[in-house]
Amino acid sequence: MKFRHEWKHEINFADKLVLESRLSAVMHRDPHAINNKYEIRSLYFDTPTDKALREKMDGVNIRDKYRIRYYNDDTSFITLEKKSKMNGLCSKQSCRISKEEAQRIVDNDIEWLISDERALCHELYSKMKAERLRPKTIVDYTRTPFVYGPGNVRVTIDYNIRTGEFRTDFLNPDTITIPISDNPIILEVKWDEYLPDIIRDAVSIPSRHVTAFSKYEQCRMYG
Repeated sequence: MKFRHEWKHEINFADKLVLESRLSAVMHRDPHAINNKYEIRSLYFDTPTDKALREKMDGVNIRDKYRIRYYNDDTSFITLEKKSKMNGLCSKQSCRISKEEAQRIVDNDIEWLISDERALCHELYSKMKAERLRPKTIVDYTRTPFVYGPGNVRVTIDYNIRTGEFRTDFLNPDTITIPISDNPIILEVKWDEYLPDIIRDAVSIPSRHVTAFSKYEQCRMYG
């Protein structure tokens, strides 16, 4: 499992415009984005006692989150993901699942996972059985992504963050989500061994400091 460095900053709309101009001059646009952005929908899992939420709120040093995600309303490409944090570093494991498999997982029809060849599917099965991990809430947002080769740097600006409250029917395109309070905009910077100075300078915004912002945590404030 490869861990990466991660910074998060909560910024405002004026910062967003400045950053997009700066980053466009020194980084590449993500070639997989559509019109330079992604529309992202995730379904987060948690236990009946909200283990993932409470560990985030309590600042537990080693923790995991599980989610299912797709981009730009394209349910032909869905991923099961595990996001891990350890000593301030982050990592992500993922595998593709089909739309039908995603729906079966949402419906807690999971016995088929026992014979599945994907390790992450086996792990999810164990968590759903042992810890009663279940779908908890939908999180929608828009992302503007940039990439930079040296240091394997990825910079994203996330905005229009919306919550599905108690909704878990994330494959339904008509599912309604609502904006979270304060309409935050989040700058995320991820890199491997080093962050090049040109990128460090580009993402520097006076009076903006590293934060522990979690979209899942903010969306769970509604229920």
